[in-house]
Amino acid sequence: MAIILNLETATTNCSVSISNGKEILCIKENNAINYSHSEQLHVFIKEALEAASLSFSDLDAIAVSKGPGSYTGLRIGVSAAKGLCFSLDIPLISIPTLQGMALQVKLNTGEVAIPVLDARRMEVYSAVFDDQGEEIRETRAEVVDDQTFNEFANFKEVHLVGSGAEKCKEVLQRSNFQFHTKVVPSAKEMAELAYTKFKAREFEDVAYFEPYYLKDFVLQTKKKA
Repeated sequence: MAIILNLETATTNCSVSISNGKEILCIKENNAINYSHSEQLHVFIKEALEAASLSFSDLDAIAVSKGPGSYTGLRIGVSAAKGLCFSLDIPLISIPTLQGMALQVKLNTGEVAIPVLDARRMEVYSAVFDDQGEEIRETRAEVVDDQTFNEFANFKEVHLVGSGAEKCKEVLQRSNFQFHTKVVPSAKEMAELAYTKFKAREFEDVAYFEPYYLKDFVLQTKKKA
């Protein structure tokens, strides 16, 4: 087995988990309306280690959600992960944010999951996964209209998952489309993906790894109360 610290900061959900193999030992997360990762991330890491009765020296690897998502959130998560990997001399694992989201919906045969993150206006970040968890269409930034995802309409059920599902729901009126608007990326789903990569030794170069932004940086400001 492998003890892995998983960090998810791609959206408003600041999420930290510790896993042993595929098993979650502890998870700490908070999905606030504003991005609070700079204040919460290291606190959650410390609390998660304490809750699992572990120390930094027990970790075998760090896994981080690599995007797409919030520029600021991704920078904070990746910077923390790289700093820990350098100081502890352990490998870095990157997990596609949308792949972790797809695991939050249990699919039956003939169904697909389309994780969709809100990317401002009518645009979303999206990818498509089949009922085996395999990616069948790569990650894209795309504008939602009444023809979006039309090529997948013949599947038994199409599950749109995440913050972008709300805007999709407004224009996609197909009966076999299901909308899971409350799903946010979480470190809970990272455990299985991280362990698979750990066993295959699919590690990142800590010195050169960068988040997957997909789009140019747009400054995000906190919402007024």
